[in-house]
Amino acid sequence: MTTGSVPAVVPAAGLAAKAAGERPAPAGPRTFSGIQPSGVAHLGNDLGAIRNYVRLQAEYDAIYCIVDYHALTSTHDPDVLRARTRDMAASLLALGLDPERCTLFVQSHRPEHTELAWLLATVTPVSWLERTPAYKDKREQQPDDVNHGLLTYPVLQAADIAMYKASLVPVGRDQAAHLEISREIVRAFNHRYGETFPEAQAVFTEAPTVLGTDGVRKMSKSIGNTIDILGEPDLIRKQVMSMVTDTQRILRTDPGRPEVCNVCQLHRFFGEDYLEIQDGERTARTGCVDTKRLLADRIIRYYAPARAQYLELQANPGRVDEILAAGADHLAPLAAEMMAEVKQKMGLR
Repeated sequence: MTTGSVPAVVPAAGLAAKAAGERPAPAGPRTFSGIQPSGVAHLGNDLGAIRNYVRLQAEYDAIYCIVDYHALTSTHDPDVLRARTRDMAASLLALGLDPERCTLFVQSHRPEHTELAWLLATVTPVSWLERTPAYKDKREQQPDDVNHGLLTYPVLQAADIAMYKASLVPVGRDQAAHLEISREIVRAFNHRYGETFPEAQAVFTEAPTVLGTDGVRKMSKSIGNTIDILGEPDLIRKQVMSMVTDTQRILRTDPGRPEVCNVCQLHRFFGEDYLEIQDGERTARTGCVDTKRLLADRIIRYYAPARAQYLELQANPGRVDEILAAGADHLAPLAAEMMAEVKQKMGLR
């Protein structure tokens, strides 16, 4: 098989040097998206969300939030939460978010989010929250920790979007139901108090649901089936080589089924010759081990610049903190204006 061409990672230009300086005028409507502080980004994070974030920052007035308030529903160790938040911020910057072209901040750095969430909670029926798929899933995943935050998670999510009157939210099609309840909540507020918030529309992305190394479940750190793209090359190679491929292909000479092979499917993101690779598997010209080795080499090469940037940021955590603080400061006037408008309409002084 040929190696094909591998696109370069978009660098995070500028970083702290101009994080708090003047930025060009927004290219389009305002968009908002939040990401959990799960620590260092893995392949599923990048393919499923971050690559799209990088693209959208050139097209919209893009606001990206690391949602540490949301994380408190399942993460209760303060040191772990702080470390994961900074690790995710460094990952986002290393993978291409540019503070000169978007706003990156931490949710708790703008406490107006929780204040607005309480106000929105007063127009949100409990029945809406109890029926959300995420709440049902979380009750099963952490039955000994079904806290109130899990139930009211969608209200805070609605507040995140509404705070800056974002009109667009980039989501995968599997997340459409989560956005719809946010729309219902702001619709209820607007009905009671007058037109205040836009009902944000989904910008459906082509981002895939990235399966983990087990080939069955979505890639997730909680499951332990990730590919750590910013890790050591030996770690990446070990994780890729452990991936489940076509379970019906027993012998090297057996024809494969690339349409069900997770390794074959991931090749489409790391080279233009993925159809040739799939044909090699289908005709048994190549084996699963060959395909995994090639994928590991390509992932390591593709993310090498981002890994170097990430290590530099980890060695200088003050740079990350400065960028996050500048993002929160940039949003302060918008948050204050929003809260003043909401309080006036609700009769609060």
